Amino acid sequence: MSWPWPKIVAHRGGGALAPENTLGAIRLGASMGFKAVEFDVMLAGDGTAMVIHDETVDRTTDGRGEVSKMSFAELARFKNKNNERIPKYEEAVALCSELGICANVEIKPAQGHERRTGEAVAHMTRDLWQGAPLGPLLSSFSVEALEAAQAAAPELPRGYLVVKIPQDWRATMKRLGCVALHCNYKSLTTELAREIHAAGYSILLWTVNEPAEAQRLLRMGADCVVTDALDRIGPDFS
Repeated sequence: MSWPWPKIVAHRGGGALAPENTLGAIRLGASMGFKAVEFDVMLAGDGTAMVIHDETVDRTTDGRGEVSKMSFAELARFKNKNNERIPKYEEAVALCSELGICANVEIKPAQGHERRTGEAVAHMTRDLWQGAPLGPLLSSFSVEALEAAQAAAPELPRGYLVVKIPQDWRATMKRLGCVALHCNYKSLTTELAREIHAAGYSILLWTVNEPAEAQRLLRMGADCVVTDALDRIGPDFS
């Protein structure tokens, strides 16, 4: 496929320059000229879709506890170091729309909630991004979540997230109807890049923070790199 999204994506909104997965981070990324951000979506215990990476709030907020065992009202009490609360997915989408940017939305299910999360995020994504000039790209490490997203909203583009590229990547991506392979940049080789493109898929690499490495990977065939180093690998990097 032809890659329609920006070539450089700001990891978790603002990379290393702002508290991750916050509205402030998304604003920062956009203010620096980034036209695409990546963020994570997990379900709270009451089914509210929240923008957070970890299964607990311990690392990123002043609270403690498991996201999947708390309601939105409980989660809303917690703040990060910039005094921001965990945003709802719908708030992040509204901000992206306001700022005119697109997103790589990672479906991040808590353990045991893979299918429920994939289905819920896909349904919300279809509704929330309706009419956007450039819709989002869904992705997940969870095959179950991607299967559920595919069943719920087959028209949404999906990326298969992996740390190390598995030998059965072709079969898995075909079965899941994915458009791109999202992998740790260390696992990509020139030969694999050729094979992935020859099979008709795009390549997104995470998380690339050295400019020289980003240049090498883009020359190798990466269609997109996700970065934390927003001040060194800017939106127009090539």
